[in-house]
Amino acid sequence: MNENVYILENLKQSSPIIQLAWCLSGIFFVIITMLIMYLKYLRNHLRENEKIETKYQEEYETHLITYLYAGNDDDTLSLEQQSIINELKTCIVDPFKRKIVVSTLLKLRNEISGEIAESIDKLYIELGLLSYSLAKLRNKKWDIIAIGIRELTQFKVKGVHKVVMNNINHPKKEVRKEMQLYLIHLFSFKGLNFLNVLETSLSEWDQIQLLEVLQVANNTEIADIRPWLKSSNDSVVIFSLKLAKVYNQFEAKEELIELLDSKSENVRVNTIAALSHLNIIEAKNILKTNFAERSHEEQIAFLKMMENVYESSDKAFLLEHMQHKNFEIKLLVMEILKNINFEEYPFYESEFQKSLIA
Repeated sequence: MNENVYILENLKQSSPIIQLAWCLSGIFFVIITMLIMYLKYLRNHLRENEKIETKYQEEYETHLITYLYAGNDDDTLSLEQQSIINELKTCIVDPFKRKIVVSTLLKLRNEISGEIAESIDKLYIELGLLSYSLAKLRNKKWDIIAIGIRELTQFKVKGVHKVVMNNINHPKKEVRKEMQLYLIHLFSFKGLNFLNVLETSLSEWDQIQLLEVLQVANNTEIADIRPWLKSSNDSVVIFSLKLAKVYNQFEAKEELIELLDSKSENVRVNTIAALSHLNIIEAKNILKTNFAERSHEEQIAFLKMMENVYESSDKAFLLEHMQHKNFEIKLLVMEILKNINFEEYPFYESEFQKSLIA
């Protein structure tokens, strides 16, 4: 006791800075102690939740598997199936239990295919879970809207596409991406109709994802890309050019050639790449006539195109640009000249070397 009194007396007689330091140390000690206690409580709470969630998941999984294999031969609901539906309907009223039911349905949905997978999709609607997903689309929080659209995609709900389309120009790109994937997953090329009214930009990553989904769908009925090539949205045009390359849309030749005069350099460069892939020779003469007026990126794209479609008559044009200021363009010109006339190439190479020294 005397020691404590002694310490307090010394503290009172010490400078204000030391007193402040001791006070702050005491406050921090109390805060840290409280945080440690809260973290222990939180950890225990999460562990309890995990145990409860695992218990419900096992229970619901058993119910769902029983449901899938307890049907009548005439595809009508058996008494056992109806009993399971009634029990699960009472469970999904609780948001916590509803979340577990949905996750369990998705787990089974991803593990099976065919008619049984379709039974899960029907059960999703039969349980009334569709109304909860649609309610998420009316939420003010963008992440909830995105989750709602994803659920509709996962359970292949086609009948609500007009409601989903309301988010086509949502300010959050995450919501727009989910909306786009919903349409492509469920409607394949027909789902691309959203490009007609898209005002926001399609990012490079979005375009890659959409192309991957389309290729997985392996749909032989290809959409007419020509209206999208005339879009005022440059990202839609660039995506359409990628479609032209992947699906060899030679019938869009006239629209592609028109895009060589687009205001966007990015569009023009991608157009040249598409024309090259489709081997549209008519574009070569157009690009040769105004080669000098085009940007370096366009010139490089055109010369890469010429590597596949060169003719001996192109030699004069290439010789004009052998001394080009851009080194990459020089190399491309030299490579094409080598392919056109290998015997004369040493002379061209000598001239090229002199230009480098100069």
